Amino acid sequence: MAICTLHHVSLLVADTQRSLDFYCGLLGLALNPNRPDLGYPGAWLDLADGRQIHLLQLENPDPTAGRPEHGGRDRHLALAVDDFADLHQSLLQAGILCSLSRSGRAALFCRDPDGNALEFIAL
Repeated sequence: MAICTLHHVSLLVADTQRSLDFYCGLLGLALNPNRPDLGYPGAWLDLADGRQIHLLQLENPDPTAGRPEHGGRDRHLALAVDDFADLHQSLLQAGILCSLSRSGRAALFCRDPDGNALEFIAL
């Protein structure tokens, strides 16, 4: 038995449409139409390499206040991007607070509308 690859990551969200505005509208991810009815709202989003982000509109058991300001010191999802400067500019224009990686790499951290920490790394 071997673990071969990451298939998807699930994120808890309070409002699916608000999250779709962020992930699809701002970040450009594609909505996957094949999500079955799971008994609660949500969405599946496709990354360019076939992996997915699953948005689950469920009650969040984690505290949303008191999270570290820098997403690199919190649970986070790291995504590789092919145009780091364009993404950084788009996030800033949308009023999304960003912090650059403290490692010196071309990477930045931000939070989605529900406070989930995201890291974007230049390819």
